[in-house]
Amino acid sequence: MTHRPFDPAAATLAALTIAGSDSGGGAGLQADLRTFFAHGLLGCTAVTAVTVQNTVGVRHTVPMEAGLVVAQIEAVLDDLPVRAAKTGMLATAANVRAVADAWGAHDEIPLVIDPVLVSTSGAALVDPPALAAFKSELLPHAAVVTPNLPEALALLGGRTLGPVEETLERLAALAPRAAVVLKGGHAADPDAAVDHVRLRGGRVLSLKTARVDTRATHGTGCTFAAAITARLALGRTVEEAISGAKRFVDGALRHARPVGAGHGPVDHLWKLRGER
Repeated sequence: MTHRPFDPAAATLAALTIAGSDSGGGAGLQADLRTFFAHGLLGCTAVTAVTVQNTVGVRHTVPMEAGLVVAQIEAVLDDLPVRAAKTGMLATAANVRAVADAWGAHDEIPLVIDPVLVSTSGAALVDPPALAAFKSELLPHAAVVTPNLPEALALLGGRTLGPVEETLERLAALAPRAAVVLKGGHAADPDAAVDHVRLRGGRVLSLKTARVDTRATHGTGCTFAAAITARLALGRTVEEAISGAKRFVDGALRHARPVGAGHGPVDHLWKLRGER
């Protein structure tokens, strides 16, 4: 398999999402593609699962075979100008291992890992073998990893998290090449959403936005990771990509209008309308 060299004169650059499909359009591949589009990128996909869901909840999930996931990745990377990629829901241990193996040959492409391990209700979305493979085989390939608080608990195997900097260090030990973003959307603060970031090398910073009172919150984690991926594909530094993605999601929440009976999607296209 070959990978095309970077052509600064190329009219189109691409980003790849390796994730599940959301039939309701608010999260997963659909959120990622809308985010890539909003950044002017061609969005490419490797489908890992098909879900039956809407704004109220998930009704059914069917994982893809690992060989099919790898075939999609290989087809995209063999031909298209992918400059960054992300993972979302991988569903099975076989899929986790397949993505890790595929990325062993493509470590020059930054990989943003959104560890979709726990549902909003707190239910585990992967079994113990998949979680073990995630930690030992996939996270070492990450350029950025973006767990929320429940996902951090799952990765670290505890019931409570310690101080923020200690938690970031423990997560960084699992992903030694990555910047770690501990997302604060699940925190108890009613006024602010604070993401804590540990960059490679150990520097820690906090990114804070006011909490937005809206039920249009479906897919915020996918959108955040996709925005980081898009900005890396456009040549931003890791720190610039993370801080820019935080601003992008804040705007997407502020401009969202409720859709459906439950938690509808954020507004991925708000910047394209010239809104500020």
